[in-house]
Parts: sequence; C-alpha cells; structure tokens
Amino acid sequence: MSALTIFSEEENLFRDAVTGFAEDVVRPRVADMERNAKLDPAVITASFELGLMGIEVAETWGGSGGSLTMVTIAVEEISKVDASAAILVDVQNTLAEYPLRSFATDAQKQQYLTRLTSDTVGAYALSEAGSGSDAFALATRAVHDGDHWVLNGRKMWITNGAEAGIFIVFANTNPAAGYKGITAFIVEKGFPGFTVGKKEDKLGIRASSTVELLFDNCRVPAANVLGPVGQGYKIAIDTLNVGRVGIGAQMIGIAGGALRAAITYIKERQQFGKTIADFQGVQFQVAQAATELEAARLMVYNAARLKDAEQDIAKEGAMAKLLSSQVCERVTSLCVELFGGYGYTRDFPVEKFYRDAKIGTIYEGTSNMQLQTIAKQLLR
Repeated sequence: MSALTIFSEEENLFRDAVTGFAEDVVRPRVADMERNAKLDPAVITASFELGLMGIEVAETWGGSGGSLTMVTIAVEEISKVDASAAILVDVQNTLAEYPLRSFATDAQKQQYLTRLTSDTVGAYALSEAGSGSDAFALATRAVHDGDHWVLNGRKMWITNGAEAGIFIVFANTNPAAGYKGITAFIVEKGFPGFTVGKKEDKLGIRASSTVELLFDNCRVPAANVLGPVGQGYKIAIDTLNVGRVGIGAQMIGIAGGALRAAITYIKERQQFGKTIADFQGVQFQVAQAATELEAARLMVYNAARLKDAEQDIAKEGAMAKLLSSQVCERVTSLCVELFGGYGYTRDFPVEKFYRDAKIGTIYEGTSNMQLQTIAKQLLR
C-alpha cells in the first residue's frame, strides 16, 4: 500500500499547497541560501502567510487547527526541496508550539501562541555543551527572585536560534533534586541578560541557523514559567517524542528528493549504448531504496496518526526517527553513487541531500538514544 493512500481529501489538498510552496518559493532560493548559510526572509514570511507556522494551533490562537499528520506532510514535502526550510517549519510546530499548546496557561497562549502563528519564529533550548544525550545534566540555573527568575548558563546547538524571538528554555531551579529540579521557561529575545551567540558552520542544513544562547543574570518574569516548577523534564520528554516524528518526516523527505533526482538522471544518462536505468543491477538498487523508503514513510505516518489519536508514541516516535534516518543515509549515499562523478560535485543536487541526511542520526536524540528508548519501552 502506498503511503499516499492514507491521506484524506483535505490532507491531499494541503499536500498540494505545500508542494507548490516548496517548488515556487523555496526551490528558486535553495542555492543562494546554501551559499549564504542563511534562510531567505521571503521563505520565512511565506511560511507564515501559508499557515505553515501554526498548523496544529487552534484557530483561537491564530493557528489552522490541523494535526500532527499535516505537520508531517508539510515537513516531508518541503524537505524534498530543502531540508533547512523544512526544519524551520518543523521546529516551529513540534518544539516551540507543542509545549505551549500542551502546558501553557490561557494567558501565555494569548501572549505567545498568537505571535508564533503570525510573525515570530520560535526555538527550543534544552541542549548544553555538557548535556547532549545526557539531556538532564543541565548546568543552566534559575534562581527565584521576587516576581522574576534569574537564569545563568549557556545553551548549545539551538535550531532556528538566529531567527527566533521566543524560546522555550530549560533550566534547573533545584540542582539538589537532579532532573526533578528542571523547569521550563518562556524567554523572549529582548529580555535583559539574554543574548544569541555564535552561529555554527555546519556540514548540512546550512541555511538553518544553529546557535548558542547565553544567559547572564537574565531576568524572566515568574509569569513565564511554563508548567509547574520542577516538571520541566516531563515537558522536555513529551515534546521530544513529538519532535522525533518531525525529524522522521524530514528524513523521508530528503531521501525522497534525492531518489527522485537520481531516477530522473539514470533515465537520461547513457553508458555502453543504453541508459543507466536499463541495467538490471541499477534497477535492483533503486527498487531496494524505494522499498526501504516506503517502509520508513509508513512508520513515520503511523506515529503521527497515533499521536493525533492521543496515544503514547514514545516507542513509535523513536522507531520512526531511527529507521527513517538510517534509510535516509543509505538512500542519499546510493543516489550520489548513481550520479557517478557528477554526484560528488555541487552542480547536481544529490550531494546536498547527502550532507543534509547526516543530521538525522544526531539531533533530537542520537540513534543509540532511540534504541535505548525503544528497548525501555519494550522491556518495562
């Protein structure tokens, strides 16, 4: 069964609209964005205008009232053209807006979700130099001071950080309690003591900003605590479970874009008096890649459907991210080989798909962390 058959009429119409956006708005700008290592502001503006920056947010707060399945569709389709533009949409919906939708007060939703759906980019700040896979070994501290909390510390590898105006930041309010002291805060870019630091120079998804955040006696209003004090670890885990579906969508999109380019090429490129596509060995490689990609797609959409049905997806989300990132690496590598020497140059698109693929096994939990999560769910 093709994964496309699981879409409703509404979802297919939405998919067509996103595909048009990716082709008409994103594709003409990909080369310049890659060269400049920066998203074109026109892509960000158009993402808001099309409603892609608030897909699941209720209409009350300015969103489209859609589903995680629709977020998955959007991220996959955009990733077929450019993974950097896709991760902008992904992080906005899954990491910035999801915790606000799920844990914020109505006052916080009115103040922040309405901005995130209209014109303000959001980001999620959990990782630190000393807490990557050990996500809860946070060194960033928050101390209560009257009607404010004072944050001190440094966050690393924050996606969308250069463009963002609103950040979901995790800090420890009670180090003696370990991970049970972690609390989530809503931090605005203009808060005193908060600065955006170094932007990373990366292998792939180069147009997507990845930055460090610095907190030097940053004063955050007490009203900006997200969820209960000391319950930030629950918010972080729940959010990452959803975020992994988005990364899965990015990976199947990258692989799909690369495979599409490779199939077009092998049907045109001739060697030994016939097209490369006429060789059975090549046919078998493409068939194997397409089969693995379809399996990964179905796993990603299954996780999205389960979450839309309000089911726990800790295991399914981890499985979807694990498999899709592995498949994406294999498929994009094959596509480079199918292009031969041309595939190793920047004149053709597959080398970029190949570079963009690598991040899937790393961020929002490495592949080993996904395996650990899956094992825990199976054995508990």
